[in-house]
Amino acid sequence: MLSGYTVAVTSDRRREELATLLAHRGARVVLAPALRLVPTADDAELRAATRACLDTPPDIVLAGSGLHGWLGAAETWGLAGPLRAVLLRSRLVTRGPRAPLSESPVARGPKAPLGESLEEVVDDLTARGVAGLTVAMQVHGESQPEQAAILRAAGARVVEVPAYRWVPPIDPAPLHRLVDLVTGRLVDAVTFTSAPAAAAVLRAAGQSTGRLLEALRGDVLAACVGPVTAAPLRERDVPVAAPARARLGALVRTVVEELPPRALTIEVAGHRLTLRGHAAIVDGDLRSLAPAPMAVLRALAATPGRVLSRTALLRALPRGADEHAVEMAVARLRAGLGVPGVIQTVVKRGYRLPA
Repeated sequence: MLSGYTVAVTSDRRREELATLLAHRGARVVLAPALRLVPTADDAELRAATRACLDTPPDIVLAGSGLHGWLGAAETWGLAGPLRAVLLRSRLVTRGPRAPLSESPVARGPKAPLGESLEEVVDDLTARGVAGLTVAMQVHGESQPEQAAILRAAGARVVEVPAYRWVPPIDPAPLHRLVDLVTGRLVDAVTFTSAPAAAAVLRAAGQSTGRLLEALRGDVLAACVGPVTAAPLRERDVPVAAPARARLGALVRTVVEELPPRALTIEVAGHRLTLRGHAAIVDGDLRSLAPAPMAVLRALAATPGRVLSRTALLRALPRGADEHAVEMAVARLRAGLGVPGVIQTVVKRGYRLPA
């Protein structure tokens, strides 16, 4: 399904899960976390949310991996005892592939079964009925206005409890490399699971922001898990693909559905040639290519039939390359495609695809 395509993952939390889903469908995955999550041990918003829960004890608490951190932060404020008592009286709903419920720091409280995601848990709660109830909802990294709005529309009072905050990645190199890959059209799609991550990628582009936006508006698919995540991109006129429901599985299916129709296919010297991120399909056979030959092929395919000089093709290669690198890339491209006549040399002028 995604063989020959390269898909970037910008999320920190659940990045391995998303990468595995994409890899199982044949994609080559580039991991480039745009931000990372750190616990909010000393956070005014968390303290205010804790006070709100003590003043009006919640009937339901939606918790994830940040429950231990919440109690730890409350310990530093001298509020761990009261908070634990409130949680013991509430209906604790945990979600995600986390530790068994018996390991919870409030293990004696009434529990609901584990859910796979916040969205699924919210769907289940609203189906059961939450009118008149107070729901404390732990959020990871950013607000969850969509899910909070669903609960409020169903009649619940919602208190959002920040479990983590976003900070820059320890190693920014993968993120900067991702910007280069996108501007060089060496990835087919970039996935986003949070609005802060999308904004962070735009910031990381720096002086290359214009070229990044040009790529995302054309050759590179921006796939977002939901409309809130997509907002920073849509504000910059980037078309976004998003599933109807905010699920990782649905996001992957969206990528699977969107990418193949976008692939460039041309007829060259009697052969059918389709370009993907790191591969070409020649008469139905997938041929993986290294970045330099792929860059040359993409440049030639952009104007089939037109002769491109070595100087013109040099601009498609990574910085620091010379005209000899162009000749090497063309030789490797011919070998990789495995069929004669697709890359034609025009003496003293350059190369072309005889389309």
